[in-house]
Amino acid sequence: MPFAGQFAPPRSKPKVLEAVPARLLALTLLLLQFLPGCSLLPDVRHKPQYINPFPQLKSIAVLPFANQSEEPTLSGERVSLAYMDELQAIRGFEVLPLGAVKRKMSEFQRPLASGADFQAFAQFLGVDAVLIGAITDYDPYYPPRMSLKVSWYAANPGFHPVQVGYGLPWGTKEEKKIPGWIHYEAQRALAAEQLKTQTPQPPDAMGLASERGGPIMPEDRPSTAADGRPAMLASPEGAPRLVQQFEQPLAVQWSAEGAPLPPDWPDPRGFIPDPPAASRPPFLPQGEPIISHMRNFNGHDEDFTEQLADYFYYRDDARFGGWQAYLQRSEDFIRFCCHLHVVETLSSRGGQDKSRLIFRWPLDRYSR
Repeated sequence: MPFAGQFAPPRSKPKVLEAVPARLLALTLLLLQFLPGCSLLPDVRHKPQYINPFPQLKSIAVLPFANQSEEPTLSGERVSLAYMDELQAIRGFEVLPLGAVKRKMSEFQRPLASGADFQAFAQFLGVDAVLIGAITDYDPYYPPRMSLKVSWYAANPGFHPVQVGYGLPWGTKEEKKIPGWIHYEAQRALAAEQLKTQTPQPPDAMGLASERGGPIMPEDRPSTAADGRPAMLASPEGAPRLVQQFEQPLAVQWSAEGAPLPPDWPDPRGFIPDPPAASRPPFLPQGEPIISHMRNFNGHDEDFTEQLADYFYYRDDARFGGWQAYLQRSEDFIRFCCHLHVVETLSSRGGQDKSRLIFRWPLDRYSR
């Protein structure tokens, strides 16, 4: 209590922030995030990264693409240049300039018609592999579409085809990140190789034309099993049961009883690279492409446009129109198709690297 003759000190006024209810303050902060040009939280993205998964294939030559579409104005060299630029953007590749490839083609003095010719031309160029491409379909009008087929021929005839799914982390925690289309393509490639061992060959190819008058039908095969099954399906006593089980979801679990499988029977273990060996493998030359990938791209496909939107976001393109303008400009559309074709070819064979974390605040220069 103040002394006599002394005035009491004035009471301090409450602060403005103390008078504002907590709910109103929280609502204000929330509305600030929706104001154009500013945000309290960044836009978090994981940018995909790709590398060269083939240590033996470093130097690459891209030949001019063949235009097999109904659009005569499309230049094959124009597409091959776009494909070459996208391939050169992948770490681990050294792509020979297209002009040098064309000069060497005129000096080669030999037609390029078969796999052996492409292998010889790769040796002539001094590169590890040559890429042969073809545009099988193209329409530049909205919505545009394009179909590409690219084959890789190695200079070494001893290199054999690399199927989709090779080198991927099957049977690990990372398997759940493998896209579904790669699962399907890997299963289809495995089934195709397995069915080659079960497909009957013509008598001339087997050298049995004079020994057999016709094929043996199922009802003509002798049955020695007690339950009346054909002899090839009966399980002899003491014969081991062949079971291949894999922990990964993709791998096919199968069992075979009775007659043993062919010695060259493919199984999912072929997707896993072999460990180093003490001696080199035998040289078995072949003339087929080691990699082949065909893909159709359509401007009205939902997955295609989503990938195009991400591609535009990471390029930070300052031109007007956003990612939708890429469907109107043929050069950008062709470039993006080549990009998708390259990354699908590599990522389906172990070329997917760890993604890069990106933080961006949605400023005006990013909202176009």
